[in-house]
Amino acid sequence: MTGIKEDFFALLKDMTLIPALSGYEEPMARYLKDAFAPSVREVSIDTAGNVIARIPGSDAAAPRLMVFAHMDQLGFVVRRILEGGLIQIERLGGIPEKVLPGLRVLIQGEKGQAVSGVIGAKSHHATKAEEKYIVTPYTELYVDIGASSKNAVQKLGIEVGCPVVYQPGFEKLQGDRVCATSVDDRGGCAVLIKLAEYFAEHPPKSTLYLVGTVQEEFNLRGAMVAASRIKPDAAIALDIVISCDTPELKERSDLCLGGGAVLGMYSFHGRGTLNGTIPHPALVRLFREVARKQAIPLQRSANLGSLTDSSYVQLVDSGIPCIDLGFPARYTHTPVEVCDVNDLVSLYKLLVAGLGEVGTGFDFSRVV
Repeated sequence: MTGIKEDFFALLKDMTLIPALSGYEEPMARYLKDAFAPSVREVSIDTAGNVIARIPGSDAAAPRLMVFAHMDQLGFVVRRILEGGLIQIERLGGIPEKVLPGLRVLIQGEKGQAVSGVIGAKSHHATKAEEKYIVTPYTELYVDIGASSKNAVQKLGIEVGCPVVYQPGFEKLQGDRVCATSVDDRGGCAVLIKLAEYFAEHPPKSTLYLVGTVQEEFNLRGAMVAASRIKPDAAIALDIVISCDTPELKERSDLCLGGGAVLGMYSFHGRGTLNGTIPHPALVRLFREVARKQAIPLQRSANLGSLTDSSYVQLVDSGIPCIDLGFPARYTHTPVEVCDVNDLVSLYKLLVAGLGEVGTGFDFSRVV
């Protein structure tokens, strides 16, 4: 596994700089398909936009496994263009409103070019004392691209409905930590690419489907479509988990950067989307034992307030055994998400070992 850490740095840098708002994932889909191509003979993009790579297993009777991570990111769409050239936006996904004023954003116009802008903030010198500690609702904010009229904006190909994302950025911090936009979930996509490379050289017993999914940030849509097509015997979601090693979250859990991959033991959204995942016990046993035998660091998560694609994939057809595996990240859904590349390496090693264990006769019984 020489150089794998460097590979993850390079993949994260490439992918976090690609704008791919939920519903507009084409740039990421092209990247992921091209990244899979040298390792797999079968890779396609379905009608929903999911990228599906198939790696045939050596045992035709072994279970079919789907491992997936979402390609999309949260952001906004253009809601209205004002006569003076300012642009009002509608949020798409779980946007933290308190971080928005003063942010740099990127608008993808219909003529193909990306247009830079900033989310305006009321001038500090004109802000009343009682307003200074109030979060401004996103509906009262606007994007300034420097245009002086509605017509000037439209000449750039910007119309109602155009996607808007945080200005893409990537920066290596101290040690092996990275600060970037859309670490959620380009980190998971990076793991998929490395799995494709590994299993191309070391064929698994089970047929593997490595899937980059769409519209996770828009109410978890795309993975269900892929699962309905693939009909796997089990599915594994790769996504971020909230790291709680900062002062404001230290009482929430012990999850930390650098602590290794994360085994999802419970998730429940609890707001709007009343769904979540309690993992299938056979998959918990598999990855828990693999981590023990291989001395792979493994953290555990029981989390209220978030969920992944697995919460809906588990309900496809007659039911699919599912589990969430992930890596910790700080400052989720902001433009400055931080992760530790060592945790991605840990997640990759856990999957290599665990997926290699699944063959004919693997027991998905809920009671043993």
